Amino acid sequence: MSLFDKYAPLQTRLDMMMKIGQDALGVKFDNILSATRGRIGNRDILLAGTNNYLGLTFDEDCMTAAKKAVDDHGTGTTGSRVANGTYSEHTDLERELADHLGMPSCVVFTTGYQTNLAAISGLAGDKDVIFMDADAHACIIDGTRLTNASTIRFRHNSPEDLDKRLKRQGEIEGGNALVVIEGMYSMFGDIAPIDEFLDVTHRHGGYLYIDEAHSYGVFGPTGCGIAEEQGVLDKVDFISGTFSKSLASVGGFCASRHPEFEVLRKVMRPYMFTASATPSNICAALAAVEKVKSGKHLRDNLKARAAQLHKGLSEMQYDLCAEASPVIAIRRPNEGVAAAEWNWLIENGVYVNLAVPPGTPQSSSLLRISLSAAHTEADIKQLLKAFGDLKDNQGAILQSMMGRLQAAE
Repeated sequence: MSLFDKYAPLQTRLDMMMKIGQDALGVKFDNILSATRGRIGNRDILLAGTNNYLGLTFDEDCMTAAKKAVDDHGTGTTGSRVANGTYSEHTDLERELADHLGMPSCVVFTTGYQTNLAAISGLAGDKDVIFMDADAHACIIDGTRLTNASTIRFRHNSPEDLDKRLKRQGEIEGGNALVVIEGMYSMFGDIAPIDEFLDVTHRHGGYLYIDEAHSYGVFGPTGCGIAEEQGVLDKVDFISGTFSKSLASVGGFCASRHPEFEVLRKVMRPYMFTASATPSNICAALAAVEKVKSGKHLRDNLKARAAQLHKGLSEMQYDLCAEASPVIAIRRPNEGVAAAEWNWLIENGVYVNLAVPPGTPQSSSLLRISLSAAHTEADIKQLLKAFGDLKDNQGAILQSMMGRLQAAE
């Protein structure tokens, strides 16, 4: 028996995808031309699946900051934050993010994924209990797996179900309750009622941890996220985020209204035992934070483009997973149909995400769109035309898919 035999079912799914078309989960771009345009071979592609919410990856100030950091410090740190990997820019960024969020403590990590691994596993001890939203991202799930704390899932976006489970749990002897939710959920684009979760969590004496990876920079008067949008930012215990969305870089952060959070630098293994973020990534993110704080015009355009696209797709009677937000997910009948339609779209100059189980809520097969403040009204019209043509050609697309599958047998 081979070490890889357990992956036979997955390989079967991948083989089917390749028979239908190209590898939608490993698409390679030959050039990225701007925040909204790329190139595959000789074909120009409209990018509508990059999570580049504020469109800052080609911002002149962010690029200049990254280039200067390479000139000043070289290409890498070659060490962890607890060894030689902390530069003045790391602490500058931590201070800038803490000030922006109005919190006394902020720790910067090498990736957004590592942020949740580190912070959740560092916060939750053996006697604590983690209450986690049923649709939590993989990095949240994996963070809970690094602890010996008990984990209880509650129904997605349901403060009422959380309340019931906290009551059922009762007093946690020698420990605390850590409730983990997200601001905007990455697959469906739905928004958490953070104000209600805060009320339930604090009423039971727990701590609320919010992953604002997809909502930092996008929501709130100054871009702090859903908690700021709902007027409860000062009450949240912990907020995590990533640099790879609105901050146009790579890295992550966790901020807390509890100054004691700083002690976790000495216990968070994903923080202590990996190389720190490169100077160019840190300095690009530092420049991007300033863009976030003054980026009301970016958020206004992003909101308008989301409303435009959501309205147009709704009028075409596509099955949309949530109300208008920068993430708009279209539910498809099954994985094969979604893959065939994804291939048709890329062949017709539009890139979106193919999202399939087990990485999706409710075992959904999705065509997932993420919009950018860099998208124009004309870009959204191009997207809507593509999805209109897709609907008009669904019969031919499915017939072609079946033909390819039969030919490959």
